[in-house]
This record gives sequence, C-alpha cells and structure tokens, in this order.
Amino acid sequence: MADILDELEWRDVIAQTTDIDALRKALADGPITVYAGFDPTAPSLHVGNLATLLILTRFQRAGHRPIGLVGGATGLIGDPSGRSTERALNSSDIVAEWVARIRVQVEKFLSFEEGPTAATLVSNLDWTANLSAIDFLRDVGKHFPVNRMLARESVSARLAGEGLSYTEFSYQILQANDYLELHRRHGCTLQLGGSDQWGNITAGVDLIRRVEGAHVHALTGKLITKADGTKFGKTAGGAVWLDPALTSPYAFYQYWLNADDRDVVRFLKVFTFRTREEIDELEKAVAERPAAREAQRALAEDLTTLVHGSDELARVIAASRALFGQGSLAELDARTLESALAEVPKAVVPALGAPYVELLAQSGLVESKSAARRAVKEGGAYLNNTKITDEEYVPSTDDLLHGRFLVLRRGKKTVGGVEVA
Repeated sequence: MADILDELEWRDVIAQTTDIDALRKALADGPITVYAGFDPTAPSLHVGNLATLLILTRFQRAGHRPIGLVGGATGLIGDPSGRSTERALNSSDIVAEWVARIRVQVEKFLSFEEGPTAATLVSNLDWTANLSAIDFLRDVGKHFPVNRMLARESVSARLAGEGLSYTEFSYQILQANDYLELHRRHGCTLQLGGSDQWGNITAGVDLIRRVEGAHVHALTGKLITKADGTKFGKTAGGAVWLDPALTSPYAFYQYWLNADDRDVVRFLKVFTFRTREEIDELEKAVAERPAAREAQRALAEDLTTLVHGSDELARVIAASRALFGQGSLAELDARTLESALAEVPKAVVPALGAPYVELLAQSGLVESKSAARRAVKEGGAYLNNTKITDEEYVPSTDDLLHGRFLVLRRGKKTVGGVEVA
C-alpha cells in the first residue's frame, strides 16, 4: 500500500495533524476510513474546496475508504471559521437544492465501484434531522467544556470583533457529532479539511475520545495562496467554480493557463496526479523556457479534464486556437464560443450596421475610431480571422457566427468580440 503521508508531504499540502506518527502507523496497519465534509454554502464547490477533495481522492487511490459528507444539516447553520461577520442563513429549500448539486460534484472525484475502497456519500441531515434539542444537549453538548470552545480560533477571532450568535457558536458541536456518527456507523478514524477547520475537526477528535474512548486522527490541508498577493481561486468576476454554469470550462482553463510562474509548480503538486518526475521536468521547463508555458499548459489541461472531461477540454483548446487565428471559428459550438468571448473585451449591440472600425473601438480593443483605422491601414485588423483591408467595411449578418457573434482581433494576440443581442 502506498505511503500516502509521504506523498502528501512531498506535495506540501499538509498543514496540521493530531499525531503524524500515530497516523502513519494506523495507515500502515491496513486500510482506514477517512472523510471530508463540504457545506452547501453556495450552489457549487470552488477550486479551494477542490484541494481538500483531491486529498480525499488521493487517500482512496492509496487504498483507503473515503466518505464524502455534504452538510445538509450544517449548511443550515453556518460555519464561523474564516469569517468576520455572521453568515446569512439560507432557506431549507435552497440548502436542499445545493446539497443535491454538490453531491453530484463530489461523486465525480471518487470511485464507488464495489470493493474494499468503495466510496460512500452521506448527508449529515440523515442523523441530525430527528435529533431533539434535549438529546443534543444531554448526549453531545455535555462533552464540550465552554472554556475550550471559547478558545478555538474560529470563535475567539469573532468574539474579538463583531461577535457571533449561539447558532454559529454551536457549529463546532454539530461537526464534532458528524465525526462521532461516522466513527460509529463506518469506523471512520480520520477527518480531512482545510486549515481553517482545525478547531472544528479536533473538537470531533476530543468528542470521540470522551464518548467512545477511541483514538482517532485529524489532518488539514494548507491554505493555498498566490505569489502576487491576490486571493487564490478568484478572478475579476469572482470565485472559480467547478460548476460549468458558474465558471465556464473555457474560463476555468484560462485561469490555470494564466498561473504565475512562481505558483505553477506548487499548483501542479496540489491539483494534479502527475508524478514527482513529471513535475520536476515541468519545473525545469519553467526555469529554462518560461515563454513556452509548458507547466501552465499541463496544469490547465489536467485540471480541465479532471473537472469537466476530455471532450470539454478539446472544445476549449479548439476555441483558444481559433480565437487567435489557428483554427476554424465556424467549427466552434455556440456555447463554447460564447464562453470564450465572455473572457475578452466585448461590445454588445442591438443590431449590425456600424462600420468595422467603429465596432473595433466599441469593443475596447483600440482607444478610438482613428486608432481602429490605423490598425486597418497597417494590416493588423481582423474579423473572424479574416484580415480587414477596407476602412469602410460594414459587417453583415453573413459575418455573424451562430447568428450572434463577431470575433475581432488586433494584431496576433489582442482579441475581442461583438454580440448582437
């Protein structure tokens, strides 16, 4: 059985463990059951959640039994971890809808094929919905010293600021009870999570020790940061989601393709299943041939395939090439073309009729109509990858792709678009 801890240490993803030597021995003694939880605080997981989900996947590939937990109950409450203000509570209908969507996403990364490492997917609403307040306080709450609860970072940070409600204060008890239930039902002895979850996870470790007298484990992944100081997993438009309806596969691919040279090797370790040898070679490529962006391309292709599938990757690559004159725009389907143009400067017009130079200026690819005329004169203006030589050319409906779009380009690398809406 592969030494998963050595793998995680090489990939530099471990932030904290309760007792790494004891965990290493437990892993060596035979397969263990390990779980990670994902709360439905949005209709989709994002790339920050993906880091934890991939650690869970690595445990399964190393021969252990994974449980993916979706927080149908905890999603109704709200985790104070990493937040400076109280979380707005969503309705039970919204949470239920988001639980269903996130279950589908988690399922994609785990194998449910029958066997000793078959994955299990659960919702903590299954054992929490019928738990009365009296039973909760007597059977679970009595094991939580208030002074220790107050000392946990997620609580103390909020108490030093705007404070928090009893609802969010109780979140750590609910998460701890999840660990206890999974320990009882499935023999689970390891919980994974992000580093901001450390207090909640160790609360579960303590609860199991107090109630069952058993020694279980906790492991958290490192918070992923970007070298330029910007928040990881964010674009100008917001978070990078796993749901293609929220972040298109094209935008997802471009996010990784644009990774900073200082970040890309670290991202390859965290987010791909490439071997040490493969990543070492790509690290050399970054140092010796940075302009080729081989490592970024490998990262973008691996992750787009992992999250969206190989067919979607092929469409994305075709769109990327076609936008820059290296493929046929006419062969792109409407959804892929629309997604690609959403990532570049674009003008939206009610109808055609304006000259090309005016549309070029409206799109933002040039600062003015006179600059657009210069681009045409200098031979650097394109419409749907065809060079425009007539300054007075007016695009017609025959030029529209899928009846809606025009692709504009200035020079080799500056792309924009027009949408008729």
